[in-house]
Amino acid sequence: MTIRSESLILVVDDTPGIREALERILSKEGYRVLTAADGEEAVKLLQKHDVALVLTDLKMPGIDGAELLKIAKTISPDLEVVLITGHGTIDVAVEVMKDGAFDFIQKPFNKMTVVKVVKKALEKRLLVLENKNLQQRLKGIEEAEQVIGKSMAMRKVMDMVEQVAPSTATVLVTGESGVGKEVIARALHMMSPRRDKKFIKVSCAALPETLLEAELFGYERGAFTGAISRREGRFELAHGGTLFLDEVGDINPAVQVKLLRVLQSGEFERLGGGTTFVADVRLIAATNASLKKLVEKKLFREDLYYRLNVINITIPPLRERREDIPLLANYFLHRYAAKNGKDITGISKEAMDILIRYHWPGNVRELENTMERAVVLSRGTAITPSDFPEDLRQAADEHQEVAIEQRMLNIPIGKLPLKDIERLVMEETLRQSKGNKNIASKILGISTRTLYRKIDSSGGASDLHADSED
Repeated sequence: MTIRSESLILVVDDTPGIREALERILSKEGYRVLTAADGEEAVKLLQKHDVALVLTDLKMPGIDGAELLKIAKTISPDLEVVLITGHGTIDVAVEVMKDGAFDFIQKPFNKMTVVKVVKKALEKRLLVLENKNLQQRLKGIEEAEQVIGKSMAMRKVMDMVEQVAPSTATVLVTGESGVGKEVIARALHMMSPRRDKKFIKVSCAALPETLLEAELFGYERGAFTGAISRREGRFELAHGGTLFLDEVGDINPAVQVKLLRVLQSGEFERLGGGTTFVADVRLIAATNASLKKLVEKKLFREDLYYRLNVINITIPPLRERREDIPLLANYFLHRYAAKNGKDITGISKEAMDILIRYHWPGNVRELENTMERAVVLSRGTAITPSDFPEDLRQAADEHQEVAIEQRMLNIPIGKLPLKDIERLVMEETLRQSKGNKNIASKILGISTRTLYRKIDSSGGASDLHADSED
């Protein structure tokens, strides 16, 4: 295992000779070294620098080594701490190790001991960081796989995501509300080289006009009433990572100007401040509105639109990819069954037919809410139609009726006799409604009893559909 020579080590000791000796030993080994004469100075350095290891005397005035250990772990949980002890403090050092210290070095120490302990401590830290990175990558793959769909439309979307993710290009994700724009944005982040950095989301529609600017760019103390302390904005928090602006069409003109500047130059200032910051951020924006139409209405800057719309990924609504519904429904079923401790293993055919027929104006979000409700209310081991709201069941039937009526217009009746046309229409209606005589009778504008009678008198249709009465 290779320990990076740029690892930064903080040496803390109130004795100048010991500080200098340790600094000399570690510097010769290729490490970068900071020194502090007491705990207070050490805390300031920890807050300012990315320290990998703290090598501290246990017994010091003010903040001693034991207290510094706790503070250091609070500031940076991944750093390692090695204690320097005298003859009378070994027992104390052993106790302090229970609070997270890696090891201790006893005075008087020699070069080999110091180098050996420091190397082992940094190796442990590297292992922990590599394990965390691996877990984050696995989580990223898992999150990316939550973009569920086998339809051609979704395969095209994911092909675009895989192609675009490694780049730094700004992406505009469009689609109706509830189609999963944030899921696609997260997939772009987790498949990118920035996956180990932060993914910061800002819901532009949820923030008042005056607050959005402060949220994005941060502010200095006294910048406005209530600004009692300095605060970093989302661009700073997302540095090195990805910033996701949801419902970007709701951004007001004043903020649009500042956002355009960041996209053009990568620079911005906090509210009430004069210092210019540089944002290393991959920007992903999303909207369910047509930015092009907003541009035409002078509600959205044209130059900003083109800056955001470098790469456009459009997510189709759920009604246009019905083959994805069973996959999504089962995914949500297992998620909420596990979450609620319910022993539900599947979805009945009748219930799945309703889900497929329904038009889903709220898209994937509505499907998720429907499945969560069904899981919570279900008393059996499978989801049935009765677990769905009545209005959803009715709407599914009505949608199927409309779809069948539209397809019925294409029946080739030619110059057939009236009796044969009637038989053909009945058979086709029953076929399109999958044998559901209630739906078929509504479409034909006759009672169910009349439909039964006509089927019996016409022959063949009875043989095909008599086993499906509702």
